[in-house]
Amino acid sequence: MTDLDLVSGHGGRIDAMARAFPGAPLPWIDLSTGINPYPYPLPPIAPDAWERLPGEVARAFCESTMAELFRCDPSFCRAVAGTEVVIRQLPSILRAQRVAVRARSYADHAESWRLAGAKVVTHSDPLALAGGADVVVIVNPNNPDGHRWSIEAIETARATLAHRGGWLIVDEAYADLNPSLSAAPLAGRKGLIILRSFGKFFGLAGVRLGAVLATQEILSSIEDRLGGWDVSGPALDIGAAAYADHDWQAATRGHLAVRMQEMHALIATSALEDRGGTDLFRFVRGSDANALWRRLAEQGIAVRRFVGDAHHLRIGLPADKLAFSRLARGLNP
Repeated sequence: MTDLDLVSGHGGRIDAMARAFPGAPLPWIDLSTGINPYPYPLPPIAPDAWERLPGEVARAFCESTMAELFRCDPSFCRAVAGTEVVIRQLPSILRAQRVAVRARSYADHAESWRLAGAKVVTHSDPLALAGGADVVVIVNPNNPDGHRWSIEAIETARATLAHRGGWLIVDEAYADLNPSLSAAPLAGRKGLIILRSFGKFFGLAGVRLGAVLATQEILSSIEDRLGGWDVSGPALDIGAAAYADHDWQAATRGHLAVRMQEMHALIATSALEDRGGTDLFRFVRGSDANALWRRLAEQGIAVRRFVGDAHHLRIGLPADKLAFSRLARGLNP
C-alpha cells in the first residue's frame, strides 16, 4: 500500500501525507480530521495516575462525570479507550447478519461488519430499514455531511428493532457540539447502543477516550473483551476534568460557531458548494475534488477526500488566521 493509498481512506495521516508530498511547505495544516483545533487545556495530573494501574475509583469518577453531562444513568455508561475499539468489537458481540448504514458516513462501521461476514446495506436513511435489518447504524450528526436525526425518529427505530431482537447503534462523535441532538438520556433501553467520542469536541484525540452507553449486558460483554484497565489513568483524570467543565464547553461552542461563520464566508468566495457539516468541518462539492485535494496537499494542507468520489471533500476548521490565510490561497489560487 502506497502513502497515497493510506491518505485516501482516512483522515489524520499527516506522516503519510508528508512522505507523499515531500516538497510541501511546513508546517503541515491538518484539516482532514474534524478535530477541534482549540483543545481543552490539560489539567494537572497527579503522579500516581502515571505510576499505578488505573483504579476503580478513578474510572467510576470519570464515568459519573460523563453520565452527568450526557444526562444518563451512570450504570449504563462505560469509559473506553476511544470508540474505534468498540466499533471493532460490536460485530462479535451482536453477531448480526444484515446491517444497515448510511450511504456516506464513518467507513469504520461498515468495514467492521463486512469483516465479520455481515451483509451491509447502505441507505440514505438507515432508520427506514429498522423493520428488516438486524442492526442499524447511524452517526448523529452524520460525518461528513452533518445530517441530523430527531430523538423521536431514533426512539421509533429503536423500539422497532428491539421488538425484533435487533439493535440501533448511534455514534455521537460530534454530539457535544449540540447536546440537544443526543439520544443519551435514552441509554439503558433495550436494543440501543450509543457511542460518545472525547477527542473530537475536546480536541484531545491523543488521549484516546470515549464512552459506550448501553445495557449492562452489552457493557459486560465489552469489558470481557477489553478488560478493566483499557483506559489509562491520565486519560481518566483528563476526561473527568473536561467533562465537568461546563463553562469551557459552552464558551467553546460559541467560539466554534463564530469561526465557522468565517469558514462559510471563505467557502462562499471559492468555486465550491457547501453541502453541510458541523461547526468543526464542512462537506463541499467541486468540479474536480481530486485535483483540489492534490493542489492543497502540495501547499501543505491536508483535507479529507473520498475513495471513488471525484466531487466531494471534507475540510476541517482552521486553527488561526495564518491557517485560514493558507487555506484561502489554496482554494483561490
